[in-house]
Amino acid sequence: MTDDDRTADESSPRRSEGRSNGSSDSPDSSDDSGIFGFSLDFDFDLGLGSGTERNAGSESSGSSTGSRSDDDDFLGDDPFTRRVNPLITNRPWTVVIVFLLLTALFLGGAVAGGGGQEAGTDQFTEDTEAQEAYESMQEDFNRGSRDSGGTTAQLFLTDDRNAISKPNLVRMLEFQDRIENDDGLRVASSTSPASLVATQLDANATTAEEQRRAIERASPRQLEKAIATADETMGLPVSTDFTRESASADVAQIAITYDTPSNADESYHADLIYETEDVANEIDGFDSDDNIVVFGQPVVNDETMQLLGDTAIVVFPAALLLILLFLIIAYRDPIDLALGLAALLMSMIWTFGFMGFAGIPFSDSLLTVFPLLLAVGIDFGIHIINRYREERSAGASIGDAMGITTGQLTTALLIVTLTTVFGFAANLTSDMTRDFGIVAAAGISFTFLIFGVFLPAGKVALDQLREGTRFPSFGTEPLGSEESRLGRVLPVGVHVARVIPVVFLVAMLVFGASVAAYGTGVSTEFDQEAFFPDENRLEQYESLPGPLSPSEYTFITVLDIMEEDFDQGMQGSVTVYVDDPGLRDDGALREIDNSLEDPPDAFKTDGRQADATSILDVIDEQSAANPEFSRTVKRYDGDGDEIPDRNVDAVYDDLFAVAEDEAAGRLTTDRSATRIDIQVEADAEQAEAVAAAREVADEMNMDATATGQLVIFESVVEKIGDSAITSLFVAFLLTVVLLVLSYWWLEGRAIYGVINLVPVLLAVAMLAGSMRYFDVPLSPINAPILSVSIGLGVDYTVHLMHRFVDEYEERGDVDEALLVTVRGTGGALTGSMLTTVCGLGVLYFALIPLIMEFGLLLALGVFYSWLTSIVVLPSVIVVWDRLETKYGTLSIGRLVPE
Repeated sequence: MTDDDRTADESSPRRSEGRSNGSSDSPDSSDDSGIFGFSLDFDFDLGLGSGTERNAGSESSGSSTGSRSDDDDFLGDDPFTRRVNPLITNRPWTVVIVFLLLTALFLGGAVAGGGGQEAGTDQFTEDTEAQEAYESMQEDFNRGSRDSGGTTAQLFLTDDRNAISKPNLVRMLEFQDRIENDDGLRVASSTSPASLVATQLDANATTAEEQRRAIERASPRQLEKAIATADETMGLPVSTDFTRESASADVAQIAITYDTPSNADESYHADLIYETEDVANEIDGFDSDDNIVVFGQPVVNDETMQLLGDTAIVVFPAALLLILLFLIIAYRDPIDLALGLAALLMSMIWTFGFMGFAGIPFSDSLLTVFPLLLAVGIDFGIHIINRYREERSAGASIGDAMGITTGQLTTALLIVTLTTVFGFAANLTSDMTRDFGIVAAAGISFTFLIFGVFLPAGKVALDQLREGTRFPSFGTEPLGSEESRLGRVLPVGVHVARVIPVVFLVAMLVFGASVAAYGTGVSTEFDQEAFFPDENRLEQYESLPGPLSPSEYTFITVLDIMEEDFDQGMQGSVTVYVDDPGLRDDGALREIDNSLEDPPDAFKTDGRQADATSILDVIDEQSAANPEFSRTVKRYDGDGDEIPDRNVDAVYDDLFAVAEDEAAGRLTTDRSATRIDIQVEADAEQAEAVAAAREVADEMNMDATATGQLVIFESVVEKIGDSAITSLFVAFLLTVVLLVLSYWWLEGRAIYGVINLVPVLLAVAMLAGSMRYFDVPLSPINAPILSVSIGLGVDYTVHLMHRFVDEYEERGDVDEALLVTVRGTGGALTGSMLTTVCGLGVLYFALIPLIMEFGLLLALGVFYSWLTSIVVLPSVIVVWDRLETKYGTLSIGRLVPE
């Protein structure tokens, strides 16, 4: 008989007798074992001395504390396992019914869905300084009372011949006339190239209908002159190909402002914009399928939710099919497969129900929680079924086999759950990832209960039910058995540990340090476009049949127009919000003008000044259009530069009198706040543009704050890096403490927790390096991935380490214990890894780039965790064994003087 045969024969339920007689308690548990039955010396001894010494210690322990019965051995060493395992083996149907009732309760919470849904960028920007300033500014500049609401939209008209031809100008004003007189649309105002040109033709034309008549009566020469004058004095909202000489442009833009109740939600605003598009389609020559598009931020948010739905329709079924395929291969039994799938479904229901009861909305960031729960649930399920099959194959009865399985695995699952929960909870340190941390921690706790209690009980109940019947048996052999191909490949790490463990471990540590250093260069990124799908990916989706084909996305068209025709991104400006009573001082307007002189390179320029819109532009426009107001400006302009510098309060009074709406858009009625919108160069980086805005605000002598969407996004970017580093550090610290304390409490060997961390840290380093190599920036979606990868790594190493401890306590030989561990538990780990990587890696094909990147990182994180556990952990164990053999046991007691 070979050594391997001997190893296989020894893997039988008869081992329980050895463990019972020798006790699986710590060999140090003697007279000072305390209430938990182990030494309070906080022993760091790995216990990897000679087999003779180990067995002697066990016998001594057994004689002093009394032998446990076989049933006691099945219960495990932690209080939870000792209380629950008898219920699993003796009253399985009771356990099943209780869990089904709890599932019905959580299903009610999931259906109620108290938290609603969130999508897009708003879910990440709350509570930032820039966002608060932006909200204050929006409140200040809402038309009417401070209780009013509002939103804006734009209509883009495209015409390669001339978007501002006379017929198109007439159509624009007809459109404006209809929407402004439709009470249901709640349009407060609208501005277009046509309305600006008509003002030049007839200063008394104040309504859209009057302006349309002015355009229709104008001769070609008059129209060309009015277009040039309107652009010179006010700037026409047209594409960059416009020149005053040609009086033509490919794209024209109409700005629309809605006056809505303050409590109106995003869906209401989106509906108004869609209704506005319907009105536009009624205009002869306007067609939303051809030459116009109506767009606004509520549409972006609405279409982002559509993206989630379109992604779910394609990616989730594909992921489920792959998961199902690999689970079929792993379980190879319809009863076990159905039980495993039921447990996965229950985990999802419990988590969704918890969100409903807690009022936590479902959002893009929480979408990533469920793949993680699937990964952990798949791992737990395959481990339990595989370990149970090992005992059944060796001849154990149903109850005994499950007793041994849960007695051994529940403790490991409990350690995994505790460390993973605290790893997820590390995300509570950041506002941006707090909901993720709460939901993930709750979800992993539910997964532990369902797979640690419900699934074993269900397996016992169903096997007892079909025992003695003619129901056929299917695959019952465990994964990674010695005779299988997998069983011959998995021990590669054990073979390396036999030959060159020190050299290999040092090489891995150097490699890990190198990739970790490389990974510190990973970038951080966040903007509106991070939620927009790649057009090539969208085209691939569009080739799918019928219901799988995605919706139409307006923002794709608008983004192309903004970049190609207006030379700017979706967010093409930054805002400096001035909130200072000093705006009433004589030098206030001069201060605003000076702030725009010699602007940073990130800003577009108009001569030596930044291309910006401020209260000065309103003053200039009204001065050009209204002779009486022009005289007011000259009266209070001391140096003749057309900027009032004396008695500016009087200027403001006259300005509000002649152009209240325009003035109120730039200056509050109490003259305490104003806004300056500065255009950004199309090729300027977000960080560069934001730094420029902050520079302008800081250099002003008044209280000024940089804000706007670009500034808000950049503030999120700055939080992402801090959040990721803080969460990683906290997760690592908590994991170290939890692993050390858990192994000390449950096994009497604190050093086991330290050994577990070596492969985990290597996996985290490899993941960080991969993020930089694959050019995947940190984002609000994947920011928790580094801290989460610690939990994923612990999941794999704890299973192997815990199984090794049991095998070594019985065999007393490191090599044999490692071989049995890697073939048995390693087989289950491999099945779990393949299922998770191939199934959840399908997220890489999602439409939303942020989710696509998370799918890649999740797959890599799981693969690295498996690889380091299988290949590196054996060398760590062997090296520590050699160190302990040479230098002896290290314990806290020896380090503290008596």
